[in-house]
Amino acid sequence: MKIVFLGTPEFAVESLDAIIKAGHEVAAVVTATDKPAGRGHKLLPSAVKQYALDHGIEVLQPAKLRDPEFLDRLRQINADIFVVIAFRMLPEEVWAMPPMGTFNLHASLLPRYRGAAPINRAVMNGDSRTGVTTFMLKRDIDTGDILRQEAIDIAPDENVGSVHDRLMHLGARVTVETLADIAGGTAVAIPQSDDEATPAPKIFKDDCRLSSTMTAEQARNHIRGLSPYPGAWTDELLDGQTIKVFSAIHANERRPGHMYMDFADGSLELIEIQPAGKKRMLAADFLRGLR
Repeated sequence: MKIVFLGTPEFAVESLDAIIKAGHEVAAVVTATDKPAGRGHKLLPSAVKQYALDHGIEVLQPAKLRDPEFLDRLRQINADIFVVIAFRMLPEEVWAMPPMGTFNLHASLLPRYRGAAPINRAVMNGDSRTGVTTFMLKRDIDTGDILRQEAIDIAPDENVGSVHDRLMHLGARVTVETLADIAGGTAVAIPQSDDEATPAPKIFKDDCRLSSTMTAEQARNHIRGLSPYPGAWTDELLDGQTIKVFSAIHANERRPGHMYMDFADGSLELIEIQPAGKKRMLAADFLRGLR
């Protein structure tokens, strides 16, 4: 099939690569505008744009998705279907354009975790299971009819970085399988149940804060669900200094030379941290250098 692919981060690149290797024609990619990064604020392309440039694929970067020139170019491409992975919300003028519709890959078992941060929220909430879902787009975000869905288990000590990478690879396979279903006329679209829906809103700095009012297990899951990025943090230790925490374990006893944080029903031993202005390190190494 002739495809327009819409996506931005590394998570989307894995599926884009799988689509091309499956023999489909990706006529263009639509991705975010270049963003300033680093100390020099140099404009850097998205991961999807860089992949497209490396493979000679046309790149579209509209500031506004209702821009008439952008919409005209999409019509000129005359794609059979649009595939959306880790992109922003589309207006109906875009998702309703191709004759075979537009489908999205979402990193959760919809209708669970509709929203911008499904992987983080699943781990932060201590879920033991998550997965990926492909679904047809419609007006309300993440509510379209489900095409394919596949689950994985989340290990008790796994962090969001590991879950992200496993879902990225799983999602690529499910995306290609969904395209095969649609091309072969065997796709079955199943409506979602709004009664089972849960939100997964975007994560802001305050959402990452560790509080001593949490239970120890809530705090441990909070840390796992934000590691390695953006990182859980606390200012309740070391006289208000901000410390990011990337891993921790339940503490049954206290040992000299180790860092602990108390919670509503117990304590955690902090294993890997990043004090403000310093690099990421073992908490024990930080304490050894503390004056």
